[in-house]
Amino acid sequence: MDRPGGAGTEGLRRDNTAAVLRSLRRRGPSTRAELAKDTGLAKATVGVIVADLQSAGAVAEEGSRPGVRGRPGRPVALRGEGVVALGLELNVDYTSAVVLDLAGQVVLSESRPGTGETADLLALARDAYTAAVGDDRRLVGATVAVPALVRGDNRTVAWAPNLRLDGAGLADDLATTLADLGAGPAPAVRVSNDANCAAYAESHHGAARGAAHALYLTGTVGVGAGIVQDGELVRGSAGFAGEVGHMPLGDASAVCGCGRHGCWEASVGLHAMLAEVQMVELDTPLRTAEAVAERAATDAGVRAGLERVGRGVGLGIAMLSSVLDPEVVVLGGYFVPLGDLVLDPARRTLDERLASEAQVRPELRLSTLGIRAAALGAAEQSLGPVLSGELDLTS
Repeated sequence: MDRPGGAGTEGLRRDNTAAVLRSLRRRGPSTRAELAKDTGLAKATVGVIVADLQSAGAVAEEGSRPGVRGRPGRPVALRGEGVVALGLELNVDYTSAVVLDLAGQVVLSESRPGTGETADLLALARDAYTAAVGDDRRLVGATVAVPALVRGDNRTVAWAPNLRLDGAGLADDLATTLADLGAGPAPAVRVSNDANCAAYAESHHGAARGAAHALYLTGTVGVGAGIVQDGELVRGSAGFAGEVGHMPLGDASAVCGCGRHGCWEASVGLHAMLAEVQMVELDTPLRTAEAVAERAATDAGVRAGLERVGRGVGLGIAMLSSVLDPEVVVLGGYFVPLGDLVLDPARRTLDERLASEAQVRPELRLSTLGIRAAALGAAEQSLGPVLSGELDLTS
């Protein structure tokens, strides 16, 4: 039976087309019969949808293979290279860009040192568009990840304690830049929280794949969290869920970037970690942490400083675990190169601070996606309208 969907026949057609695209994205190449079984659509409906997607250049047939009853079944696969989305991240000291195609393949990935200025981001956006989109591919959306509270309209920055951002100016500037480059029809432009974007990427591409409930923690100047349940973000009533860096868990004398004292990120963020080990910041968080890890191999004082940071990390995870009960906690950013230097004390503290043995200890994992996780998640979210049926590739 065909799925109920949006308003009228056109809405139903878009919903059914999106169901086929999601199935191909999830399962890989599939015959029409397999698509019908997976989506619950009639075989005739799947045949029409596949023909429309072929005409749009979104899918192509592969070599035949035996069908369910021994007859040749010709698998259909996504041809993602013609349809792409742009993900960007603007952070305090770097910018990143990822161009992702419809099949989930990364077309371009780049990070640069930066100053936290919008001009840095727009320059990278122009270069990424020119290199990976141009006249040969259709850009269906662009999303910018930022370390900030972003309202539910996915455009308005409500609070960015570590960046000079406010309102919808960033989204408007990016839309103007893409229009000047000739991106058309005009792609949807969104702004999203960086931890949410990274959590989404880890759930779909990285260390949290297969986990029903995952928590992601950024590891940059700020510390934020993204919460994913069954592959979808949990954002709360106003879209602000996950602003964990400002929980009052840290050293009460430590001044945070928000101007208050005692915030968690003031004790476990990148700058707090560097203060503990008495080292200087390099051009990116990852390079900084790699230098710290190298020094830790021969310097007991550095190891002791990382032990203190790890205990602070574990304290926060214990509190979050008591509230959210995650299956997996993924640590990203500067935590990745430090690995067990931080994770071991964090695990010990987590065991000490959870109140009951009945509470499940979440598995602590390191991000597998690197510093570009947020940009990758932003690109993945930009494909959302296609995979939900909001944007029709066949019309």
